[in-house]
Amino acid sequence: MALSDIKIAPTEDFAACMAVRIAVFVKEQGVPAELENDALDAGARHLLATRDGRPVGTARVMREGATGKIGRVCVLNELRGTGLGLALMQAALDELHAMGGIERVQLGAQTSALPFYARLGFAPCGEVFDSVGIPHVMMERAL
Repeated sequence: MALSDIKIAPTEDFAACMAVRIAVFVKEQGVPAELENDALDAGARHLLATRDGRPVGTARVMREGATGKIGRVCVLNELRGTGLGLALMQAALDELHAMGGIERVQLGAQTSALPFYARLGFAPCGEVFDSVGIPHVMMERAL
C-alpha cells in the first residue's frame, strides 16, 4: 500500500469518521461507546482518510480563539506505521492554518503516543491525567 493511495479531506460524513473511531477507540482500546461521541463533535471540522473509498483514519479540528485543537486522531491498526498518521496530522495542521488567526495548537495525547506527536513538534504542557481509563498528557506547539 502506498500512502499515495490514501485521500485525506474534510468531510461531512460523520458516520464514516465514527466507524473508524469505534474500531480503534471502542473495540481496540476499550473506551465505552457512549463516551466516544461527545458534545465537541457538533462544532468540529472532521477529517477523513480513505483508501479505495473505505474509511481508514480520522481526526477532528476546532478552534478556541487563537488556539487550535486537534482530537480523536486514529488510524486503523493495519495501516499504522505507513505514514498515514503523520499525513493525517499534517492535514489537521493545514486545516487549522487555513482557518487563520490560530497561533498555537493543543491536543490531549495518549502517553503511548507522545513520541509520535513529538515528531510533529508537539511538547508536553501538563501533568498526566486519566481520560476514559487511558493516561493522557496535554501537548502543544506553535502553528
